[in-house]
Amino acid sequence: MTTQPLATGDPLRLGPYRLLGVLGEGGMGKVYVGRDGAGVPAAVKVLRPELAHDQHLAQRFVREADMARAVTSKGVARVLGAQTEGGRPWIAAEFLAGPTLDEAVGAYGPMDEATVRALAAQLARTLHDIHAAGLVHRDLKPANIVLTSTGPRVIDFGIARPEHGLTLTTTGQIPVTPGYGAPEQVLGQRVGPASDVFSLGAVLAYAASGRRTFDGAHVAAVQYEVVHGAPDLSLVPPGLQELIGPCLAKDPVHRPAPPRIAEAFAPPKGADRAWRKGPLADDIKRRETATKRLTAPADTSVPAASPSRRRFLTGAAVGVAVLGAGGGVGAWWLNRDGAKSPTAAVPPAVATPEAAFVSLIDSEPGKAPDALWGPLDVTAPNGHLPLPVRDVLIVQAKTGDLLALSVTDGKERWRAKDIDADAGFVSVADRLVVGADGNGVLNAFVASTGKPVWQTRSDVEHLLAADDTHVYLVTKDNELSAVDAWTCKTAWTRPMTSPRSPNGPAKAATGGKRLVVHGRDGQVDVVDTTTGETVWKIKGQGTHGQAPAIGGDTVYLGGPSLMARRLDEGSFLWEEESRNFGDERLGWASPATDGTSVIAVDGYQAYRFSTLADSGRASTEWMEVLGEIGSTTGTRTAPAVEGGTVWLPEPDDSTVRVVNKTATATLFTATMERQGPYQLVSDAHRVFIARGGRIAAMPVYGE
Repeated sequence: MTTQPLATGDPLRLGPYRLLGVLGEGGMGKVYVGRDGAGVPAAVKVLRPELAHDQHLAQRFVREADMARAVTSKGVARVLGAQTEGGRPWIAAEFLAGPTLDEAVGAYGPMDEATVRALAAQLARTLHDIHAAGLVHRDLKPANIVLTSTGPRVIDFGIARPEHGLTLTTTGQIPVTPGYGAPEQVLGQRVGPASDVFSLGAVLAYAASGRRTFDGAHVAAVQYEVVHGAPDLSLVPPGLQELIGPCLAKDPVHRPAPPRIAEAFAPPKGADRAWRKGPLADDIKRRETATKRLTAPADTSVPAASPSRRRFLTGAAVGVAVLGAGGGVGAWWLNRDGAKSPTAAVPPAVATPEAAFVSLIDSEPGKAPDALWGPLDVTAPNGHLPLPVRDVLIVQAKTGDLLALSVTDGKERWRAKDIDADAGFVSVADRLVVGADGNGVLNAFVASTGKPVWQTRSDVEHLLAADDTHVYLVTKDNELSAVDAWTCKTAWTRPMTSPRSPNGPAKAATGGKRLVVHGRDGQVDVVDTTTGETVWKIKGQGTHGQAPAIGGDTVYLGGPSLMARRLDEGSFLWEEESRNFGDERLGWASPATDGTSVIAVDGYQAYRFSTLADSGRASTEWMEVLGEIGSTTGTRTAPAVEGGTVWLPEPDDSTVRVVNKTATATLFTATMERQGPYQLVSDAHRVFIARGGRIAAMPVYGE
């Protein structure tokens, strides 16, 4: 237990409690350790002075005490008192001398199976008591479970509500801890006791494995996995997987009730000895001693134990007993009333076969490799650019709807027949695919399976782009709007800067909290994705549908010049004027970047520039001649950069030239026997080539 000394401005006494030190502080309040006249320790939580005048927060703070008082259970921290003093409300609760579950697992590793069973049974009984009081805790997580010498205790009723309440606060925030809140909480839907059961399942998986069962690179990815992904129980002992899995069912109806959980997890005799003997027990005793030393007279002195890092063990005899206990309850919930508990499983991103990656050293010069699959005659001849998302490739089908092809073999994975793919389609966090139907209704699907997730709005004309949290679209009233992909709420709406064009919609890209919209009138409008406000804008860029490319903190724009500007505030970096003598109005096509260089086609020439500026001019790394001087008007297609190669569309759209990325040596050319411009996208060691209604997947060459 670590306490900090009182600082200037900290109260010395609140009610009957003399404050002795600071335990911690958060966004709403500060927590002190104190003792009353009888020497009984207490944790005293005080609302921050700058928030005390906020009536809503003060009421929520006081409600926490009321909620906790309503629960008569040995498994929660008892409220000892609460009142307002000096205009600041405070709550005194029973002081629990012990580590939180996350501290314990972090210090000693995952718990053994018998200890997890003891933990599960006691927490399930506590949840039953909380629910019997008409409450839902709503924030059960390892940090809110304190391990004491008498077992686990649940703390923090800060966001507990009656069963009939909603999770959304007045500010629209969803108070849910990523990886532990139930899917219905993440989606802002009505919650009930079953939501706490989901959290309990996630807590037990963490205790048994030492890691979260739902994880991701950022909050949105974690929340996506909670709503759509399969729990990762690979490190959980098999005997516990069958018990924890049903608690994590996506549908609350399929989750077991706490009494049933306590019965199913019934620990073997002596399993609760982890609280009384072993490294965890020593840690608890050490904290109890420190608390007594802090709150008792100064002459109280007890030697402290030194904890060691190891897996919790409750003894060999207990381990043997667990094996017998686990065998008879494997289908404890799955077969109840003949119903199986479904946990929606999203297939993971596929591992790329080695055949998709070809060595430059071993390849035959000038010879194109065989296609991995295709060409398939399944796409719209002039459809939108294909979109790789995890293990599928999203395309505009020949029939105009949305089609998902497997990236490994090109077979149809799923199809959304009601979606008008001509309105565009985007990917959110590499997990969801979002499109609009013929009525302008926004629809989201699980990328790997095509399972519908949600619908919202009814005024969508065209989808522009998406990032990890929002979808950006143009409405039928030519307004630019952002929709939160996880709550379905409209974040902001504002007028489009560029007018509609009969030649097609604007192009856009997102990155670094910026949405770059390149209109058909040549105006580029860069918007703050949080507020919808224009941060910077320029005029006079391409009017032929050139798409912006973002690399790090730089945006690259095609048109009369290839221009690089700082993404956040628009400061000029460098530009290269077009030398496209065939069609000066077209200029530079859509650029592509791999982070270290930017590549674009200008008429009959392709260039690779360093991303570093050189006195306002680009630093040319190589140039490739693609045709006769003045013989062509050029292409609008962006190159594809993957592995050690660059795939360049020839200016007359006759073929695709593949060159070495670091030097301009031509490796081979690829041709698709159709009419019209090529479309090139790359991902997962593949380049996808589309032309005239056909599409194929090609392997990528390495360095």
